[in-house]
Amino acid sequence: MSHGLVIGKFYPPHAGHLALVRTAMARCDRVTVQVLGSSQESITPQLRASWLRTELPGAHVVSALDDEPVDYASPRAWDAHVAVIRGLLDAPVDEVFTSDSYGAELARRLAATWVPVDPGRQSTPVSGTAVRADPARYWWALPAAVRAWYVRRVVVLGAESTGTTTLAEDLSSHFGLPVVAEFGREWSEIRPGGFTAPWHTAEFDLVAREQARREDDAAALTPVPLLVCDTDVLATTVWHERYVGHASPSVAGIAAARVPDLYLLTGDEIPFVQDGLRDGEHLRHAMQDRFREVLAGQSAPWMELRGTRAQRLAEAVAVVGPLLVRPRVLAEPMEQRNGDVLPLGA
Repeated sequence: MSHGLVIGKFYPPHAGHLALVRTAMARCDRVTVQVLGSSQESITPQLRASWLRTELPGAHVVSALDDEPVDYASPRAWDAHVAVIRGLLDAPVDEVFTSDSYGAELARRLAATWVPVDPGRQSTPVSGTAVRADPARYWWALPAAVRAWYVRRVVVLGAESTGTTTLAEDLSSHFGLPVVAEFGREWSEIRPGGFTAPWHTAEFDLVAREQARREDDAAALTPVPLLVCDTDVLATTVWHERYVGHASPSVAGIAAARVPDLYLLTGDEIPFVQDGLRDGEHLRHAMQDRFREVLAGQSAPWMELRGTRAQRLAEAVAVVGPLLVRPRVLAEPMEQRNGDVLPLGA
């Protein structure tokens, strides 16, 4: 049985990488993909490998740190890198697949055949360097999980009847984004016992996980690197306090792992509207104060928006717009010397 090998940084994985691996999978009975990252990079090799496993379930994907400087003209560097590559292999390699000329030397050292694929990136015009510089331009080339990682996330929250859903929908419409609806409200309508039955922590765990899932699904599908969410898990921690009477470590733990880029708190100066699922105006201002306290104690920036619907939207667009044009910054990988102009996985 033939064994193919593909190596790279995959920083981040993109359509060119996937095409390369799929070419190897079409030719070989078995393909090993090695994700070789350095300590200075922002995304761990393990996370990149998990993304590739999702996209390439038929490949054997492994990862490792390789902090040896990259110099294709240095025998010492070659020896060090090949030692890492051999250490990750569980069987001899028959063919090495690359888009760059270093594949010839790598194949020779592994006693394998070099198979060049799409030299010069003519079929799939994308590189890791290009993606890191402008993710929005190469959004078409990114797998769903990579898109979700890149997305800048904005959360709209606030006390009852402060216009959170209205602002979230207006912002999403303005930027052409998918809507991330509030699951907690849906659950309030269908929960056993109705809205007035005693609440339990397990319900808020359910709401938190479902809200997070909806957010992640939307992040993978959004047409640009931006997402606006109508509430999030941090807001769920506040509502747990309100209805159960104390904080929930489990819900707080989910919230701590999902810090967005910006919070927008909707003001409580507008008229209260009772829709049958709300506590009442007598609690709204106290809940708004609690949201302010919680937001002040977390790490993401936040601001409170007041005024008319049009005024709130205009102010929100002014602060959210820059997030769309500023990509999530990745640390530069180690410099590669004496390689091709567009090195594999750059």
